[in-house]
Amino acid sequence: MRTRDENKESAIREKAMQMIVDEGFDGLSMQKLAKAAGVSPATIYIYYKNREDLLNQLFNYVQQTFHEVALEGFNPNLSFEEGLWIQWKNRLKFILKYPIHFQFYEQFRNSPCINHSDINLAHFKENMKLFVMNAIKKGEMKKMEPEIFWSVAYGTLYSMVKFHLQQISMMGNTFKLTEPKMRTAFDMVIKALKP
Repeated sequence: MRTRDENKESAIREKAMQMIVDEGFDGLSMQKLAKAAGVSPATIYIYYKNREDLLNQLFNYVQQTFHEVALEGFNPNLSFEEGLWIQWKNRLKFILKYPIHFQFYEQFRNSPCINHSDINLAHFKENMKLFVMNAIKKGEMKKMEPEIFWSVAYGTLYSMVKFHLQQISMMGNTFKLTEPKMRTAFDMVIKALKP
């Protein structure tokens, strides 16, 4: 029986995510991945049944990392403003600490792969749902459809993150996302969401 090697498994995982970020899902083949990770193709099959299993496990691994960072210091019973600010800071922390993970996560979430039965978002979604429901009950937030809430509550953050990561400039200067800039935008978002 072949045994698992954490270093090899980690190398396979990291190289697979990098390949997907660079070349899309079609750019990922087990042969190319084995070569990039410095392992034999047979080694990959110690850890993953097939390409689909690899993709699903990668997403679940990244999702778990995201959840750990995003839920750090967070409690669904916090005041709406405090809880949402923690979410903004934690999400930014995850993106800056794990940029390849974030890009892979976004690609996966925006693909049909997200609908696979091996993907489970329940724990994180439950925390966020409870947080929003508590804020509505306490009168700290307007009631609205979840998609509208997400767009208003997080769309601004993710747009600024995109400008920051891609070093895009709208007025000639490269945009750097600082905490004061983030707080300015956050305060506007809070005003929009309050009843």
